[in-house]
Amino acid sequence: MQTPLDQAHATMEASEAQSLRFYERLADAELFLMLEEEATDDRARPLIFETSDGAFALVFDREDRLADFVDTPTPFVAMSGRRIAKTLAGEAIGLGLNLGVAPSSMLMPPTTVDWLNEVLGAKSIVTEAVPEQLHPPKGLPETLISALDIKLANMSGVVAAAYLVGVTYKGAQNGHMLAMIDVPNAAQEGVAEAISEALAFSGIEAGQLDVTFLDTTSPHIEGFANVGLKFDIPDLVLPAPLKPVAPGMDPKNPPKLR
Repeated sequence: MQTPLDQAHATMEASEAQSLRFYERLADAELFLMLEEEATDDRARPLIFETSDGAFALVFDREDRLADFVDTPTPFVAMSGRRIAKTLAGEAIGLGLNLGVAPSSMLMPPTTVDWLNEVLGAKSIVTEAVPEQLHPPKGLPETLISALDIKLANMSGVVAAAYLVGVTYKGAQNGHMLAMIDVPNAAQEGVAEAISEALAFSGIEAGQLDVTFLDTTSPHIEGFANVGLKFDIPDLVLPAPLKPVAPGMDPKNPPKLR
């Protein structure tokens, strides 16, 4: 069965936008990184393979794929793609993904790893600009809308709602703004960085998207809701708490008679 990375890899040759989408999926994915030895609380040293093309650390997007690659038990650790890129950046180490065991098998040279880490490290800029007028968003590429939709869909329990609008600032300067509703203060920086990533991976050169955080009690929300594009954010579904069951009362687990 193909994984999301397999599917993204299959389409990455189609265009630059699809290529960027693949690296965004790679950054978001949980990957299994092969290690030299069992990880400790403060260290996880990648197992490095020296090849004629350079040095590479190996990752797999499923445990069974890692097992298919090696014949003997091998230590590994599960990490996000963005964390692995940060670990390897600047070390002249490339990344081997699913080598020989999946359609997404590929080698990423060190320069690509460094580039990915740089894109993921992009920081949002805080400004005090206040929009004078809100209007429906226009002219944004579908790749950005889709990227925002995916990012926001994964923010259940953090973002209550989100609206994308066009804005006109003082001096007739136009732009776009994403209003994020009821985001806890502690999560706002991380949410803003996730939106910056969506912009970076959308393929827009020198693009800018302003982000504002509003409480549900803010009188400004109505203006955003009236003209904005609303993103559907799934409700956070928590597992039902386990209830103790008296012995012999569970029909699927009857008491055993001795």
